[in-house]
Amino acid sequence: MGEGFVDGDAVVPFPDGLRVAEVLAQGLSVVSALFERRDRAAARSLSEVHLLAPLVPASIRDFVAFEEHVEGVSASVDGRSEVVPEWYEAPTFYFTNPHTVRATGDVIAIPETQRLDVELELAVVIGAVPGSDGENLDATTAASHIFGYTVMNDWSARDLQSREMKVRLGPAKGKDFAMTLGPWIVTADEMEPFVDEDGFLAVRAELFVNGELIGHDLVSNMGWPFAELVAYAARNSVVVPGDVLGSGTVGNGGCLGELWGRRGGLDPRPLEPGDEVRLAIEGVGEVVNVVGERVAAPPVARARERSRARSR
Repeated sequence: MGEGFVDGDAVVPFPDGLRVAEVLAQGLSVVSALFERRDRAAARSLSEVHLLAPLVPASIRDFVAFEEHVEGVSASVDGRSEVVPEWYEAPTFYFTNPHTVRATGDVIAIPETQRLDVELELAVVIGAVPGSDGENLDATTAASHIFGYTVMNDWSARDLQSREMKVRLGPAKGKDFAMTLGPWIVTADEMEPFVDEDGFLAVRAELFVNGELIGHDLVSNMGWPFAELVAYAARNSVVVPGDVLGSGTVGNGGCLGELWGRRGGLDPRPLEPGDEVRLAIEGVGEVVNVVGERVAAPPVARARERSRARSR
């Protein structure tokens, strides 16, 4: 039925056949007027609709904004539990693959990994703001570019990630096989009641594997509020409508890797084909995926040791 609004238990297309990307390009200020113009006669029951990912991202930046997560997962990935002093100085993020975004309900094909993990995150979606080009933003202007929020699952192959990061680059193949976003975008104004006195979103985030609660946290335990993450992304750079910025994994069991690091072993066990993963964030919604089969890839050749000759 196209792209549109979730209206209670129904979905209804945007007026004029607009797409999500076009609405983001117009900005949050137009949403109320578009909603009032919706064609209620075209509504369908949400139960009858298969939800796709809520947008095709222009780019995806994923931060690491939870101190507790860094403290725990560093032990399982890097072999030593620590939060380096540089973490406190400024937010840190990596760019990941916008072409492997998956939706809630999708079966997630995985690489040949023995340490499959999930990451429970909240992400912001950037929208246009009249008079702003998205470059070098201060925190106040950056906040106005937050169109809305969606749940993010940054699927992770920890064994691949660990090898890659020993080379002081990445993560790369340990991450870019899948990223779940969904189930929809909740506009920023709907989340305002959850903002605490320090500007953080005090919403509960929960991770379930096969129905068992593995971890939970408040998103307000981030080291920086979202507006400051957006401002940092735009620092000597630019954010544009359709950009997605993840919070990074919440603490207190927002991923299995954090618990492996704290417990000194693979407890809980790594994910396997057939496992069901559910991520729920208060006020936003939940995404549910089943782990699919491992997909074999072409072999990787080792680096060639060369002579380092300086002339032919």
